[in-house]
Amino acid sequence: MAIITKWSNVAVSVQSAIASTVTINAITKASPGVVTTGSAHGYSTGDYVLMTVSGMYQVNYRVFRISAASGSTFTLEAEDTTNYGTFVSGTSQKLTFGTTLATLTTVNASGGDFAFIDTTTIHDAVKTQVPGLPNPSTYSFESIWDPADAGLIALKSASDSAAQRAVLFAFANSQKFVFNGYVGCSLSPTGSAQDLIKTAVVFTALGGPKAYSS
Repeated sequence: MAIITKWSNVAVSVQSAIASTVTINAITKASPGVVTTGSAHGYSTGDYVLMTVSGMYQVNYRVFRISAASGSTFTLEAEDTTNYGTFVSGTSQKLTFGTTLATLTTVNASGGDFAFIDTTTIHDAVKTQVPGLPNPSTYSFESIWDPADAGLIALKSASDSAAQRAVLFAFANSQKFVFNGYVGCSLSPTGSAQDLIKTAVVFTALGGPKAYSS
């Protein structure tokens, strides 16, 4: 039976700090993938890192939790890289999720679907197509409007500077969902007469999200 997850008692945290880059020398094609760095990285099990990678594009701009760490290696928890592209170069950066969003009222996701490329030739009797690039995922939030809210102020600052931010959802049943992207937040109030005043926040994800069962 599937685990039932509700939009209730959900903790939402936004990246408040990002550490200096650590050069990556290699990423294995394995389940899970293991990363080797050019020097001691200082990471610990349970840390979240942002990957910026060329070659193995499937991990580029994505956030992963570390399931094992030693001096110059760490493991991407529950990430099967067996069939991914071959790593060329890249960096990792430890993230700190120190900004809390505590006034969200709705969450909506869109995108992430694949655009298909028509490969039909004049010799075919039936149209053929192959998957192309996925459309970007977009996460739209409504929040209670409060110009003094520290979380909204932090998002407005990131929006104004066109800075990337990672977002972490921690559900009541211990499941986690994390992604990285650009934020749009104007702190403009919206609503209807005699209704709660809200404001909109939109994230456009870079790379794909990552879900964890605990």
